[in-house]
Amino acid sequence: MIPEVFAGGNSVIHSIDPRIKVVSALVYSLVIALSNSFIILLSALAISVALVMAAQLDTREVLKRLTVLWGFILLIWMLVPLTYPGATLFRIGPLGFSSPGVFLAAQISLKSTAILLSLMALLATMSIAAMGHALGCLGIPDKLVHLLLITYRYVFVMEQEYQRLIRAMKIRGFKPGTNLHSYQSYAYLVGMLFVHASARADRVSKAMKCRGFTGRFHSLRQFEPDPRNRLFTVFMVFIIILLATVEVWIQTIHS
Repeated sequence: MIPEVFAGGNSVIHSIDPRIKVVSALVYSLVIALSNSFIILLSALAISVALVMAAQLDTREVLKRLTVLWGFILLIWMLVPLTYPGATLFRIGPLGFSSPGVFLAAQISLKSTAILLSLMALLATMSIAAMGHALGCLGIPDKLVHLLLITYRYVFVMEQEYQRLIRAMKIRGFKPGTNLHSYQSYAYLVGMLFVHASARADRVSKAMKCRGFTGRFHSLRQFEPDPRNRLFTVFMVFIIILLATVEVWIQTIHS
């Protein structure tokens, strides 16, 4: 299963009601995504870093996840400034980097980094089960919540089944290649995965019904009132309104 590295902890962020964190992460990320001012984006990046520090997340694990994102950002910096039309900002040999392309790449970099940091601080600090329970309490349809929880649980089971079938093929002397036999073998493999997935789904459904499942998962965790929840809510509402107001004000001045 995917290790929930950041879910365990006793920081202030970990103790906040998951429902508040889900709503805050959604609205905060939306404000960042719709902002274009560098002042707002740099401020959002600083706030996201502060949230990560408040959550007391492992720095190495945070950087490990950021490294994956920065790999895609590097591709953006290699392509967008060279292909985006506009006045040339600077040249490196025959390559001309356009000013609008550089600004766009910088905006994408700041937005994606700030959003990822905020999601790590707010969403990754809860377990998948707590997130599903919070989504159900927020009015998300039960079927979508069930889909999230069951997919998280059984996608790894199907991955194990895939590895078992691959080992069985290798034991029987299968060597992949660019020939009709290999294509047929992989087609049979995919077909067997669907067959096994359907059979397991039927067994799981019957097992859940035998245990009294009535269409709703219940959580042992109760969302108790806490003064820290109110303080965090006020803080996030203030930050979101401030960022949105300043962004609108800046866009009005420029227009």
